[in-house]
Amino acid sequence: MRQSTGLAHDDGTRRTEILQTAATLIATSGLRTSLQEIADAAGILPGSLYHHFDSKESLLVELLRRYHDDLDRIAARAQDRLDEPDPRAASERIVELGTAIARCAVAHRAALQMSFYESPSPNPELVDLAGLRPTATLDAMAQTLRAARWSGYLRADVDLSVLADRICSTMLQVGLDVMRHRAATDKTAVLLCRILLDGVADGRPTDAALDASAAFVAADHVVDTWQSDVDAGVDARTSHIRAVARSEFGRRGYENTTVRDIAAATGLGTGTVYRLIGSKDQLLAAIMRSFGEKIAVGWTGVLQSESSAIEKLDAISWIHTNALDRFGDEFRIQLAWMRLAPPDTPNPGWLYAKRLRQMRALLAQAVRDGEITISSPSLEMLARSVIGVSWIPENILRHIGTRASLIHVRDTSLRGVTAG
Repeated sequence: MRQSTGLAHDDGTRRTEILQTAATLIATSGLRTSLQEIADAAGILPGSLYHHFDSKESLLVELLRRYHDDLDRIAARAQDRLDEPDPRAASERIVELGTAIARCAVAHRAALQMSFYESPSPNPELVDLAGLRPTATLDAMAQTLRAARWSGYLRADVDLSVLADRICSTMLQVGLDVMRHRAATDKTAVLLCRILLDGVADGRPTDAALDASAAFVAADHVVDTWQSDVDAGVDARTSHIRAVARSEFGRRGYENTTVRDIAAATGLGTGTVYRLIGSKDQLLAAIMRSFGEKIAVGWTGVLQSESSAIEKLDAISWIHTNALDRFGDEFRIQLAWMRLAPPDTPNPGWLYAKRLRQMRALLAQAVRDGEITISSPSLEMLARSVIGVSWIPENILRHIGTRASLIHVRDTSLRGVTAG
């Protein structure tokens, strides 16, 4: 018996079965999945697949369209419920909408990869859909938050549009295996909502106190040492190739850029470029390592400081905010790599597994010391969630700036945004 996916588009047709097969393969193997692999997994010949989709791009377009349709349906249901009497607490309504968004993200993991890690494509519809903002969902969340403020649940000084964006983005990230790992979707979504709304700190540390902490001073010192040239320490030609590669990856997209393209842009021979940087994957790995090493130095300085766990969490978020602000190209290149690789593959540049171990140790100590009282099904889930919310979405950072982003992260990870 065929299992239902629970999606509105699960109509039992052969076309939908092919799409579901493709979504599963891409979600587990990345966007390098070929049409041949999809046909094999679906148990059909490639010619039969082409009867339904004339190209891989057309298949991806359909996956994205169905993803956005389901998000719009979730938004419409949430808007309808706002017009109905609801005896539940405001927090329950926010969590309900957040959980629905997270479920949609998990169900549409392949489309989610394209939305988070979009890159140039010859198909204009694919580009438009990959970059499409879920405006209806954002509006539904903003209206739900507005109702929560009217009920006295949220603080009056919180920017509801920014908070709605933050919650929706975080809920969509639940669809990434590296965030959710093996945890249940609903439990992960509920925990993240609780962190964003209530914060993890036992108390509400002030901006002045956090700014003066030894951890924050250490983070500021590391940020001040960062050079605009992320390739300091390598020879001039290699550094030039990496700089050009970052530009070409950003302009063409990683998968559409060849070593020949990079060589032409540098004015060097293709053989010279290969000799200096190796393969394209090796070049990408070098760029990622350079970015990750800067963050690693920041974490080390913060964790070695004489500060409380809450102060260290705050300082780590300041490291992340500045890294994203200064090295946005490198951050997006890493996302391009994640777009092609299996979504549960740890980021080799940032050494996610090591950061996760450090975060678990920090949180375990914080729980023992009574600095953190938020309930979590496991320390693993809490660590992944805290790391996730320590990175602010880039669009919010660009919109409000680094200092305001820091305060927003403090509100949505440490202090909470509730009025109580």
